[in-house]
Amino acid sequence: MMISMGRAVTMLAQARPDAPALTDDAGVLTRSELDRRTNRLARAYQERGVRRGDFVTIALPNGRGFLEAAIASWKLGAVPQPLSHRLPPAERDEIIALARPALVVGAQGSDRSSDRSCEGLPATYEPPPSLSDGALPDVIAPHWRAPTSGGSTGRPKLIVSGAPGVVDLEAPPPYNLRRDGVQVVAGPLFHTAFFTLALQGLLAGNHVVVMSAFDARQTLSLVDRHGADFLLLVPSMMHAIWRVTSPARVASQLASLQTLWHMSAPCPTWLKATWIDWLGAHRVFESYSGSERQAATRITGEEWLLHPGSVGRVVLGEMRVLDEDGAECPRGRVGEIFMRRPVGSPPTYHYVGAVPRARGEWESLGDMGHMDLDGYVYLADRRADVIEIRGTKVFPAHIEGCLEEHPAIRSCAAISLPRPDGPGGPADGPADGPAGGPADGPADSDEQVHAIVQLDGEVTDAELTAFLARRLAPHELPASYERVTEALRDEAGKSRRSALRASRLAARNQPRSGAR
Repeated sequence: MMISMGRAVTMLAQARPDAPALTDDAGVLTRSELDRRTNRLARAYQERGVRRGDFVTIALPNGRGFLEAAIASWKLGAVPQPLSHRLPPAERDEIIALARPALVVGAQGSDRSSDRSCEGLPATYEPPPSLSDGALPDVIAPHWRAPTSGGSTGRPKLIVSGAPGVVDLEAPPPYNLRRDGVQVVAGPLFHTAFFTLALQGLLAGNHVVVMSAFDARQTLSLVDRHGADFLLLVPSMMHAIWRVTSPARVASQLASLQTLWHMSAPCPTWLKATWIDWLGAHRVFESYSGSERQAATRITGEEWLLHPGSVGRVVLGEMRVLDEDGAECPRGRVGEIFMRRPVGSPPTYHYVGAVPRARGEWESLGDMGHMDLDGYVYLADRRADVIEIRGTKVFPAHIEGCLEEHPAIRSCAAISLPRPDGPGGPADGPADGPAGGPADGPADSDEQVHAIVQLDGEVTDAELTAFLARRLAPHELPASYERVTEALRDEAGKSRRSALRASRLAARNQPRSGAR
């Protein structure tokens, strides 16, 4: 039986009021406490004009406040709109202008909604105790979430879910979540996957343990301490844990874990194989989809061992791989992945601030990949990030995955840069010079691969090139390297290659000191 998500929180509290619902740095909230706190918070939102169908922008750090804001929104029939509290002001302003929310939780003084000031609450807000914490009238949100996307392209948009804010408490929870289980949330709640699974976990009666920020060692410790059975990671987190731990420690501290999901970015084959070796194939799962949910794949660890590198077969909707002319690619050939929702089903989303990239009723999220003869999907990279070298497509994700296998690499990004002297010009340096890369770049291309690396240790360019030469084709090898001290991926494990490239091109075009 479908009920509103807000009502589900109340029913879970009535069933087991003293069961732990949510733990963060501030302590533990029981189900009853969570229900009462979100009732009071909903009334505070209501006083500020929030009504059914309104967006409520949530721009808070990780913690109970983020999830409470989402639940309070549902209890009014409003739509939670998660947003990173770390966004640059210009990007934040653009998203708020698109959303036109009734309320910004975690407001900043400059927040505006296109032509009017937003109602806002600071991140530290607590509703006054004079507000009732009793149950509110039951209401269903027309859309259960409205996350943002578009950071990789620099054009933010809202992805408004087509599904209303309802849940079936009698149906099996999604993603192998257990009823009344324990979940550690290691990633940022503004990210669609972590937001979705944390709230789905709460609605399944899980004790949800939220980290204020990802830390590799602390993630293992929290799983061990709370006996967590469910964990979601992105590949950058899997890589960070690999760098600081040992198989014995993982086996000990993740002993309670029954389900590890990873998604949101291509996972290097060597890293996925390592985790399967650590945990056993029966505990490792992967999915590929988007916030749009037109289609999705799923793969178990056992399947992956038979189809290494795959993100699985389609379990929702349909997927096709098309070439640049819109023709279907033969199995095994890389093209652009297009998706279609299940035939006859209602729309799964709509955009605010964008239009779909579509061919008829088939839509693309901008990913390249291929499909094998058994129907398993393999990702290559983002369409916008593909580099053309000697007429051959080079995929930065593959280069980055190979680089990250080197123990000195904390994070990295591969981008294309014009060769200093155009087509046929010299590479950045000779083989024994500062670049340490290939001495002769592509003869018929004005682009070359540039690797940006964040190091934890000493390694020369020549050593990196030698390491990569055993893993990459000659045309994939970086022609130059750049060392940085800051992380090259955000909290959600994503890198903005287009922004990295743009900043380096701008630096190249700056006049040198003393130039006229």
